Amino acid sequence: MTTDLPVDNGAEADALASDGGIVTIRPVRPEDRPGLAALYSGASPENLGLRFFIVPGPSTVAAELDSLVAPETRDRLTVVAVEGRHLLGVASCARLDNAGRTAEIAAFVADDHHGRGIGTLLLEHLAARARRVGITTFLGQALPRNAGVLRMVRDFHAHTRSHTRLGYVDVAIDLNDRPALDRAADARDRVAERASLHPLLAPDSVAVIGAGQRHGGAGHEVLRALRDYGFTGRLYAINPSGRPVCGMPAVRSVADLPEPVDLAVVAVRADLVPGVLKEAGQRGVRAAVVLSKGFKGSGPAARQRRGEVLRIAREHGIRLVGPGSAGLLNTDPHVRLNACLAPARPPAGGLAVAAQSGTVGIALLADAARSGCGVSGFVSLGERFDVSANDLIAYWYDDAATQAVALHLESFGNPRRFARTVRALGRRKPVLAIESRRATTASHDLVDALFTQAGIIRTTGIGDMLDTARMLIGQPLPTGTRIGIVGNAGGLTPLAADRAEAAGLTCPPLSRETRRQLPRGHDNPVDLGVDATVPAISEAAEIIANSGEVDMLLLMIVGTRANCPPGMMAELGRVVDDHPDVTVTAVVIGSTDDVPTFGARGAPVYQQPDPAVQALSRAQRYAVWRRQPLGRRPDLPGLQTERARALIGQALAEGGGWLSRLRVSAILRSYGIGLLPVFPAATGVAAVAVAERLGFPVVMRAAAAPDRPAAVRPGLTRVADVRDAFDEVAGTVRGAAGVVMQRQITAPTRLSAAIRHDPLFGSLLRLVSEEQSDVHAVRLMPLTDLDARRMWRELDLAADRIPSFDTSALEDLLLRVGRLAEDHPEIAALELAPVLAGPDGVTAADARIRVAAAGAEPDAGLRRLSPVALPGARSTGERLTRDVTRASRPRTGNS
Repeated sequence: MTTDLPVDNGAEADALASDGGIVTIRPVRPEDRPGLAALYSGASPENLGLRFFIVPGPSTVAAELDSLVAPETRDRLTVVAVEGRHLLGVASCARLDNAGRTAEIAAFVADDHHGRGIGTLLLEHLAARARRVGITTFLGQALPRNAGVLRMVRDFHAHTRSHTRLGYVDVAIDLNDRPALDRAADARDRVAERASLHPLLAPDSVAVIGAGQRHGGAGHEVLRALRDYGFTGRLYAINPSGRPVCGMPAVRSVADLPEPVDLAVVAVRADLVPGVLKEAGQRGVRAAVVLSKGFKGSGPAARQRRGEVLRIAREHGIRLVGPGSAGLLNTDPHVRLNACLAPARPPAGGLAVAAQSGTVGIALLADAARSGCGVSGFVSLGERFDVSANDLIAYWYDDAATQAVALHLESFGNPRRFARTVRALGRRKPVLAIESRRATTASHDLVDALFTQAGIIRTTGIGDMLDTARMLIGQPLPTGTRIGIVGNAGGLTPLAADRAEAAGLTCPPLSRETRRQLPRGHDNPVDLGVDATVPAISEAAEIIANSGEVDMLLLMIVGTRANCPPGMMAELGRVVDDHPDVTVTAVVIGSTDDVPTFGARGAPVYQQPDPAVQALSRAQRYAVWRRQPLGRRPDLPGLQTERARALIGQALAEGGGWLSRLRVSAILRSYGIGLLPVFPAATGVAAVAVAERLGFPVVMRAAAAPDRPAAVRPGLTRVADVRDAFDEVAGTVRGAAGVVMQRQITAPTRLSAAIRHDPLFGSLLRLVSEEQSDVHAVRLMPLTDLDARRMWRELDLAADRIPSFDTSALEDLLLRVGRLAEDHPEIAALELAPVLAGPDGVTAADARIRVAAAGAEPDAGLRRLSPVALPGARSTGERLTRDVTRASRPRTGNS
């Protein structure tokens, strides 16, 4: 019996071991038998005993090899881990019965590769393949003394159930517990990324390949930048002549280096890059930044060159930035790495930057240098053959020097994984992004939903991003929206208050007690006049900061010939230092001296009120997001997942497309989503009879094909109305088979909910108020209970209507629609309209569903590096044959 169900999203996947090495996880092949035999023959008797519970003889091992390399089926899956030409480990599962959802697992890893996380990588990829064929539980058995495999299972899933019975430890792993699986995988991923990217971002030695004599050449300039910035490690120049560059000795090739180096900066012609990388890999180089351009294009030659470069990097375990990169920067005083083409050198600080565009990155560094925004690191991603924003997010998660992360991205490789990793990072450190709707390839709704759910702080340009970042680095987050404004800025002070109110902040009146302490009983905003002394301004700021009546403080300072703004800011720095829990910033206008920060913590100083107020507002909104719980994917009773899968499968077998209302209703019903019943009427007389049976008022719709919009006439209250409307409604659609009638429900709120599926981002849910069609809320799957609640709140419905409908019923409907789309990516489009929300519940009056075959899509929970896309390679789902014989029940082995 054959099946069209694809088991995985590709034949193989490169992934990171916990030590940063690159291993390939793939399905087993018949030609793997010698490698598997060597795996077992090279194992110690102790580890073989842990795997088989006895020291196996040749016949036992031979039977195991026969089972492992047999053709894969829906009931038996096997994956192997390979590094270079060496097979390092194997994991397999066998379904316990033909219709079951439980499989028994076994795993074995080469003795000298224990502790590298190979076992958990194998289990991750095996679990992903198993879920696609309906296996939801792994069972295994181990000896109590097998600490390695028990630790491997605990690392794989924190909620693994285990108990000891008859001298063995039985373990059970719930593969449906995705949150727990994902959290564990993300923690392992961060450890692996730190190890993998350390040679790239904090190398002990660097070689610049292509460092020529010519000033202005990329290699020459990067070598000079490294030297001038004071790189603390060992630095080498490589050029064909072997002549010194920038006063530094050079060698002719990578092979002539006196030692293996951590990082190679490659600045040669595009056609030379593959050979250079291969030579670097053979010499032990662990990371490379390719500055060379010339890898774009859609032709076979360009595809061949791209595939060759990444293949060489993977074969030699090289982490690769670029091609087309503008370089790297690490301001850590213990590293001082400036392998970057940007001429500006920003000060050391807490902002890490990843930019896809080299020119945007260079401009951002220049602006950071001008504004005094400190940078911890910078990576110009270029064409992202290998290292992407996802990798850097995992690395910066635990980086002590990084307090905030800034991103400029024009496209997303795996946006589902990006959404989860950046959301986890945002819980610890703010993440900012330049919102470039023209540059980003994804639709606005998709990016909006991704940024909203991930807590990303959206900015409109480079200056706006840095202004906001400065507010978020080294400062406490605002605890509320109340802002106090103090200064000598005259008419600019109330303007700043107006801008604050417009940005969502509040400028509250001060209490009588606080006003009594201020000169002349000033109220908020406090303008002391242009001739106010520094002690007067400082005292007023102290009074308001101590009052507990504001959450943030804005100092408005105007420089004149009669005062000294730098001296004023030095004095006002004491206010910052005395109130470590208050968000403080300042605006200094009219000063010829640039004062970027004040106070020991470096509170930011701006030249105009608008950027200061916008930065405070964004910091406050981020603080609100960070304090909110993430929400959970609640259990939804009554889901008939297999019933929906069968209905969708039948529809696909018949060609897919827009489904009939009968089938749409059945699919929705399987997820607990009811539709208002409809009753057909082929003639006007029949329509009248239906209307009288339903009771007035009624709604009439054209019985149109599901791929066509149907004319609708609501509010028919009399027999004459029905008779008159029939010909009009039925005649709006050619070939319509009469009309369908529904009882009209009176509801205070009319909404529509729609699903659109994107192969990269997944399914997007859009909720719209039919009264305000330009106001909508969007979310990507998976949907949490808090996502559902926030969606209807974002519609800004009239406050007097919100209590008049059942909000919990609406949230339940959104969660069920979201789960349906998440479970069945074949649902390309779904529309529920109108959705009638009233005090007695929520009802969808009509619905449409379009189904289409789903191709290979990224798995948000699967750790894998960018795939090597060779020219002419096509992604096809595997066809598996159901095994008619039962394999021997495997036991969990050692790791």
